Amino acid sequence: MEIIQVGDFKFSLDLSKPLYEQVLQHIRQAIARGDVQLGTKLPSVRDLALQLKLNPNTVMRAYQELDRDHLTETRRGQGTFITTDSKTVKHVKKALASEAVISFVLSMEKLGIDRSSAESLLKEVTWHE
Repeated sequence: MEIIQVGDFKFSLDLSKPLYEQVLQHIRQAIARGDVQLGTKLPSVRDLALQLKLNPNTVMRAYQELDRDHLTETRRGQGTFITTDSKTVKHVKKALASEAVISFVLSMEKLGIDRSSAESLLKEVTWHE
């Protein structure tokens, strides 16, 4: 999978999954990690679409979701900017972490691994630092 750097963002897109969701996730995660400063202007829909070789409607849909989640603010004639509200970013970071935990728990359940064993596995895993 090719990694494409666009400004402060790194994208690696999987053509087997909905592209707008991937663009949305990459931007959400970059904001939540603090890879980009609050208030930063995002690339225009057209520029990001060109660099990622996507239909502009795909990028527009991702940007609309970011606006809906209050992670960005689109200003007519100026562009789309990352929120300056750190509480919103903290909320989104917590939501992303919760999604990851739920995914982990569901995976453990599918494997027939009980809570105690899953907790032991978590303790054994080392963090990538």
